Amino acid sequence: MCNQMKKEVQEAIRAGEQALQSLNGAGEKLGSAEKWGIFDMFAGGFFSSYIKHAQIKEAESLLEQAKQELQVFQRELSDVGEALHLQIEIGDFLTFADFFLDGFVTDYLVQSKIRDAREDIEVGILHVRTILEELYRKLEV
Repeated sequence: MCNQMKKEVQEAIRAGEQALQSLNGAGEKLGSAEKWGIFDMFAGGFFSSYIKHAQIKEAESLLEQAKQELQVFQRELSDVGEALHLQIEIGDFLTFADFFLDGFVTDYLVQSKIRDAREDIEVGILHVRTILEELYRKLEV
């Protein structure tokens, strides 16, 4: 592998690792939100809803950061002939309802959205890891 290509692969790896870190952070925040959501469904109230949504907000922030980092990763991958296709979003339309119509059904809907988002993030993490493994193998050649 020529030095220029090696440099491009290393840049792609750095971008991928950065995106992976943000995705992992978002997944952890959603995991915490999910635990608070379970508590909220069965024994919670305003306080548990507040903490749950604070965790969701932090996850949204990390996901926004991850999206930007994934765009950089995509550009770096194009330099080495790889592709990345991910779609990860968290909707926030249930936040108002969860606070002001606090009840089991609303809490369940929020839990469902959290679970769906975590699954999307896990798929994204696996996809990025797979691409990173391929990039690391290219460096070994």
